Amino acid sequence: MDFMTYFLACLTPFNMMLMVGGAIGGILLGAAPGLSPTMAVALLVPFTFHMQPAEGLILLGAVYTAAVAGGSITAILINIPGAPANIATMFDGHPMAKKGKAEKALYLSFLSSGVGGLFGVAVLIFFTPPIARMAMEFGPAELFWLAVFGVTVIAGLSSGTVVKGLYAGAFGLLLSCIGENPVYGVERFVFSDMLTGGISIIPALIGLFAIPQIFTLVESIGQILEKKSFTAQKGVLREALGDLMRHPKQWLMGSVIGSFIGAIPGAGGQVAGLIAYDQSKKMSKTPELYGTGIPEGVISVESSNNATVGPALIPLLTMGIPGSPTAAVLLGGLLIHGLFPGPELFTKHADVAYTFIASMVISQFAMAIFGIMIARYSRIVMNIPNIFMVAAVTVLCVYGSYSVQNSMDDVIIMFCLGLGMYLCSRNAFSPAPVVLGLILGPLAEDNFSRGKIIAQTGDGLMSYFLTGGVNLIVISLCVISIGWSIYSEYKLSKNNRHAMSQA
Repeated sequence: MDFMTYFLACLTPFNMMLMVGGAIGGILLGAAPGLSPTMAVALLVPFTFHMQPAEGLILLGAVYTAAVAGGSITAILINIPGAPANIATMFDGHPMAKKGKAEKALYLSFLSSGVGGLFGVAVLIFFTPPIARMAMEFGPAELFWLAVFGVTVIAGLSSGTVVKGLYAGAFGLLLSCIGENPVYGVERFVFSDMLTGGISIIPALIGLFAIPQIFTLVESIGQILEKKSFTAQKGVLREALGDLMRHPKQWLMGSVIGSFIGAIPGAGGQVAGLIAYDQSKKMSKTPELYGTGIPEGVISVESSNNATVGPALIPLLTMGIPGSPTAAVLLGGLLIHGLFPGPELFTKHADVAYTFIASMVISQFAMAIFGIMIARYSRIVMNIPNIFMVAAVTVLCVYGSYSVQNSMDDVIIMFCLGLGMYLCSRNAFSPAPVVLGLILGPLAEDNFSRGKIIAQTGDGLMSYFLTGGVNLIVISLCVISIGWSIYSEYKLSKNNRHAMSQA
């Protein structure tokens, strides 16, 4: 039985209903701050208990795909990422919305997500064996250097100077050290019981991005953004398609980066999106326009974070190693139905495995189509008076933070971080480097600690971390990234001085 037969098996009325319902539900759940794709999939796992294995996985896969893309809605409309994977979407998406191009930004987001998602699923279908072998090459040393490479992106994420971006990133790395070291079990910076478990990424994400936005909205209570800027316009979808076709380098690069990062266990869409945005900016002839609201920024990010979905399933299905937290929840969905990842999944249960993979292709189209349909009503959100927006966003922030661990401690941490970020943002500090430091800190520290233990039983620390083909490649990328950031900053300051002298 060939793959096309499994593809046709997805087109039964019930399976199509599952994919459509999963796409719509995933978009709406992904758009809610705090309800990450992982949580969205976890909420639906109990509903698959009485389904056939293939049907349950089809539903979970559709929700996973759509939730990653759905987080761009709030990122673009109200400058609050629905999930960590959509952090970089805000950089150009929200400025586009403020220019009256919210609908276009959302179209670009879902179209790019569809393209990146299809690319990632194609990688899953055609390159599973070599990608699985490549993923196995990433041990603690390689993952440590990958985290360091992510840290080198920090300098380019600040809305102010490079120095402020580095300060903010260092603060994020410091925040990631709070709590117990998972390798040695030692407590650090725990001066209150609420910090015993460290700072969870979701409350931090909500606090750093949403609370400053709430205060900004409070400052302009009674005002409504210019309605003439957000009225329905004809030809916007055609214009968005034109932008996508004019920038193939952005979505192709984003898809490749997303597929590569997605296949590496532990990295995830948030790292892929930020790296894709940074590389797109560095490769651009006009990097100074990034952050002002240009299509290239949205295209590169959304194609990359959705491209991680397919490859994240490669180590899961072939070796039982989840490539992301959401893939870990999907592993639970497999085990519930008595399916165990590995080569036997593709032999004894080929009908389930290949039907699930085929459904991911259709789910990408469903996500893009229904995302575009929902985007048509973005003007309604943009024309809501700020007083109502403040109330709605505050409720979502509290609910999203509390729902992570059912703890008011997370809500308090969220508000404290948000207040601090609001005060810092008045001095041109950006929350993005803080969040990136918070995300990459545990990845770097945990893998360095594990690598150190392994190195002590072998040839030593230097040999373990500084030798090996993958290590040397990633180290070279780190050096190139740092050098390019320094060069770009020098070139930008030189151009600014020249412009001032000509004025």
